[in-house]
Amino acid sequence: FFRKKMSSSRKHHLKSLMLAIAKGLIEEEEKEREQEKRRYMAESCPPPSMPRNMQELQELCREIHHKIDAIDEERYDLEMKVIKANKEIDDLKIKVQDLMGKFKKPVLKKVRMSADAMLKALLGSKHTVNLDLRANLKQVKKEVKEEDKELRDVGDWRKNIEDKSGMDGRKKMFEAEA
Repeated sequence: FFRKKMSSSRKHHLKSLMLAIAKGLIEEEEKEREQEKRRYMAESCPPPSMPRNMQELQELCREIHHKIDAIDEERYDLEMKVIKANKEIDDLKIKVQDLMGKFKKPVLKKVRMSADAMLKALLGSKHTVNLDLRANLKQVKKEVKEEDKELRDVGDWRKNIEDKSGMDGRKKMFEAEA
C-alpha cells in the first residue's frame, strides 16, 4: 500500500501533542521524586530531640558519629562500584572498537629531532647520552695505487681538453710547435 506524506500542519499538531504528554510525564516524575525524598528524609533523619544533660548529649554525639561512619562506608562502597563500572565500560568500548576494526588513525606531525633529543625523550632526562655519530666512525685511509694514478693522468681526456681550451691552451699549442 502507498503511504501518503503527512502534511506539515498534521506533523506540527502531533509534535505539540507529544511534547504536552512528555511535559506531563516529567512533572509527575518530579512530584514522585520529591515525595520519595521527603519519605526518605523522614525515615532516615528523625527530628532531633535536644538532650537536657551532658550524658544524653554525649550519647547523641556517639550515635551521630556511628551513623556518619556507616554512611561514609556506604558512600565509599558505592564510589568503588562506580569506578569499577566505569573501567568495565571503557574496556567494553575498546573491545567494540577492536571488533569493528575501524580505527581512526591520528594525523601525525613531522617532527625534526636530533638523536640526542630522541634518546632524551625515550630514556628520560636522567639518561643524557651524547651521541656524536661522527666520532664513532672508523677512520679509513684511501690507498691509491701508482698504476691507477698514471692511467688516470694519461687517460683523462678532460684534462687535455681543459688545457687546450681558451687562450692559454692556444698559446701552449703554438709554443709547443715552435
